[in-house]
Amino acid sequence: MSLVALLHAIQDDVGFVPPDTVAPLARTMNLSRAEVHGVITYYHHFRQSPAAPVTVQLCRAEACRSMGTEALAQHIEARTGCRFDAHKHDAHAHDHACDGAVGLESVYCLGQCALSPAMMINGELHAKVTPQKFDALLAAAMKRVEETV
Repeated sequence: MSLVALLHAIQDDVGFVPPDTVAPLARTMNLSRAEVHGVITYYHHFRQSPAAPVTVQLCRAEACRSMGTEALAQHIEARTGCRFDAHKHDAHAHDHACDGAVGLESVYCLGQCALSPAMMINGELHAKVTPQKFDALLAAAMKRVEETV
């Protein structure tokens, strides 16, 4: 099994790739810890910490940009008090307005170019998203999270 396949399996099972898995993976794959860490940080899909209860992944590719995704991103940041990709700039940084209930991530192409702007919320695909539609989707996602607690 390849390193990427093992990382996917770990993340599928735990929800992220815990730091304490790097050394055992390196030994198993006969790689350095730096090589394993390099793969984890190179691929945007891999998380190094647990995801927020509500994770919003907004397509920032060209087709979605041409249909207003940047204005939508500004609305989402204002609505949630969070910043897109804050975890990638500093894994220990906390946006003071963001309570950790929502995570915002940029992705590049969800395959919905004809239906842009597109996003995923907790793995569920949504297309032709407007600020009003986002507000309703966010409220529904937050309600589902509250119901599972």
